[in-house]
Amino acid sequence: MSEPTDLPRPWLRVGVVGAGRVGAVLGAALAAAGHRVVAVSAVSEASRERAEALLPEVPVLPVEEVVAAGDLVLLAVPDDALAGLVAGLATTGAWRSGQIVAHTSGAHGLTPFAPAVEQGVIPLALHPAMTFTGTSLDLARLHEACFGITAPEPLRAVAEALVMEMGGEPVWVPEEARALYHAALAHGSNHLVTLVAQAREILAEAGVEHGDRLLRPLLQASLDNALASGDSALTGPVARGDVGTVATHLSVLGALAPDLRPAYAAHATATARRALRTGRLRADQAAPILDRTDATPPSSPDQESP
Repeated sequence: MSEPTDLPRPWLRVGVVGAGRVGAVLGAALAAAGHRVVAVSAVSEASRERAEALLPEVPVLPVEEVVAAGDLVLLAVPDDALAGLVAGLATTGAWRSGQIVAHTSGAHGLTPFAPAVEQGVIPLALHPAMTFTGTSLDLARLHEACFGITAPEPLRAVAEALVMEMGGEPVWVPEEARALYHAALAHGSNHLVTLVAQAREILAEAGVEHGDRLLRPLLQASLDNALASGDSALTGPVARGDVGTVATHLSVLGALAPDLRPAYAAHATATARRALRTGRLRADQAAPILDRTDATPPSSPDQESP
């Protein structure tokens, strides 16, 4: 990792575009590092309240004025809005040469910055690999978080320094790998929320009270073991080849909410295929499980999309 020897020091004026859960927190982290947040944009009532709580006394201004005020402009906007925002500001001549512009999108690297780079901006992609509440609690969590960074190679040290100033750990992600990087994080984090919510729902259907108390130690141990040992941490009926148990699970889940059985089947399919690929299951053990979980019934004509 490059040493932050010739990097921007805490006299940067920071403009934050988007006082959502991420933007307001990162703005507060930059302020805590000694930078001066001089302007923030906030449209909704919730974002205005968030800006007031995390960036007190920072004026809420239109986006163009936020951009004009900052030496460092932080774009914390939805993935699909990023390219249009950058291009629109380029069209109005809002960018200025030498301005550092960073976005927080995991899905994008430097490509959306192309119109601004033509006007001389310094582009950085700084994605915090963390879920945000949009409160001061997130500031402490930043000290345990990694940031996926992408920057032109001569500016890599600048990106690393800004991340470290916010308390995070920079992790280099090549431009061409941003989509894979983001897919991994979304699959691991977002789908985990769905998985846990489904497990709690099934426990509630089983009449088990306080499902969170039952699940917490089990899921925490599973997560720790998986991070430490990968596929070798796998336990349970699929890993044992217990096709009867899997069939029973599929049967009882079929009477519940319509998302539960297909989700179980999809995860069981993926688990069996990984167990087969890593040698945990023999082909003759995996086949009867996959026969039950990997079959997609054909759509009837009235089920097909118009």
